[in-house]
Amino acid sequence: MPPMAFNGIVTKAGFMNKTATVTVSRWVIHKITGKRIERSKKFLVHDELNRLRKEDVVTIRNCPPVSALKRFKLERILKSPETERDLARAAKSEIPPSPQISNCPQPST
Repeated sequence: MPPMAFNGIVTKAGFMNKTATVTVSRWVIHKITGKRIERSKKFLVHDELNRLRKEDVVTIRNCPPVSALKRFKLERILKSPETERDLARAAKSEIPPSPQISNCPQPST
């Protein structure tokens, strides 16, 4: 099998150990009407470290069969919305709250 690499979106992750489902979409032109049609195919991908989450954008590459249906392995994670959200929340919680400035005069002792 020639080397193939696809970009796709993780549609199912966390249900099977070291496995995720990635949907790869492509556009084709209809022979008669000339309209563009989106075709998609789902691949089972080997994820050794269980890093993938739903909605991640990934690159997958074909490899020798890992199991009966797994023929692709995870090459890299291009974008992970859930991880980015977690990092943003962590950064937000690290910033100390700013002191409140009031226009009231301070009481003298």
